[in-house]
Amino acid sequence: EGQIIIDGVDVTKLSEHKRAAYLGRVFQDPMTGTAATMGIEENLALAKRRGKLRLLKPGITKAERAEYKELLKILGLGLEDRLTSKVGGQRQALTLLMATLQKPKLLLLDEHTAALDPKTAAKVLEITEMIVNRDHLTTMMITHNMQDAIIHGNRLIMMMEGKIIL
Repeated sequence: EGQIIIDGVDVTKLSEHKRAAYLGRVFQDPMTGTAATMGIEENLALAKRRGKLRLLKPGITKAERAEYKELLKILGLGLEDRLTSKVGGQRQALTLLMATLQKPKLLLLDEHTAALDPKTAAKVLEITEMIVNRDHLTTMMITHNMQDAIIHGNRLIMMMEGKIIL
């Protein structure tokens, strides 16, 4: 119950596609944030065009391809050399990049490292912190990992059975 106000705008009753203009989201399930049958650059193109008018024109321009290569370099995963490849094990890092491409008013991270092995989870958290700090993004991270919450959070709320307890 209540209202959801983002940057002074009541988005409580907006349809999901209209609310998406304010939000970037990364879910626990790595398969949720990308189109598995599309290549890396195609997924990035979808994210870049989110909330914008889409016209019939060539899919991905040379300038966009160069932009995507530069964006992918920050991940340090070598994806910039595999733009046309299908999304693989680095799916969650790519989803994070896609969710922040339009610099959302609020970035929601719903246990975005829970399904990852420890090494990949640490890398995704490192990339998350870098992007959030670089772009000054307001972020809500839901996690059951108290260590991650303490290390990466600057305001912590502990809940149990839907109620704030600390």
